[in-house]
Amino acid sequence: MLVYYLLVGVILQRNRYEDFPLFILAAILPWKWFDSSVKSGLHAVVGSERLIKQINFPKLVLPLSASMSGVVNFAFGLIPLTALMLLFYPERLSWWLLAIPFIAVAQLVLGTAFAIGVSALNVFYRDIGNLARHVMRFWFYLSPTLYGIDQVETITASHPTIGPLIDAWYAINPFTYLLGAYRAVIYEGTAPHWGALLILLAVSTVLLALATLLFKRLEPNFAKVL
Repeated sequence: MLVYYLLVGVILQRNRYEDFPLFILAAILPWKWFDSSVKSGLHAVVGSERLIKQINFPKLVLPLSASMSGVVNFAFGLIPLTALMLLFYPERLSWWLLAIPFIAVAQLVLGTAFAIGVSALNVFYRDIGNLARHVMRFWFYLSPTLYGIDQVETITASHPTIGPLIDAWYAINPFTYLLGAYRAVIYEGTAPHWGALLILLAVSTVLLALATLLFKRLEPNFAKVL
């Protein structure tokens, strides 16, 4: 977080928000969780080659365990976040912080869907690992992590030619709603947009079902390819 704060807040002087470290941390923590879930999922199956060839077991537990490990890291990440708020931003503490687990459920389903999907595809298409690193990097900067969605709206309003395309991207980007929800309860001390979260949870559940079907279909060939 310190690196992003120095880059955006000090060097580029783009910190248009009060209490900018908290503003960044509220988004960086969930993004790191998702990023680690995807990257762990990429190696969940290919990294267990010997185990898969020697023991017959449901391979789905591999990406599931990789995804669940991210929950623990995220939970530990909330400790410094809480300490930061207690020491420097006590006025931003609110009962809405108790809504974090509900927001995390939607993210857990989304992250697990991606982890399962990439874990199966990476067995057959190893270039997905390299591609995923670049995609995740672009996705990070094209999500409201280091900036707010209000800044995006300002840009789209002043660029009518490409504005609709930018609006369309942020409308379908799940992290527009996830990071907005985290910032609402952590940074603003207000309720998240429950309707958007429920829609995201429903879509993520569909993605999870599709990823599981894909995994189960490809699973019988894992041992042959590895």
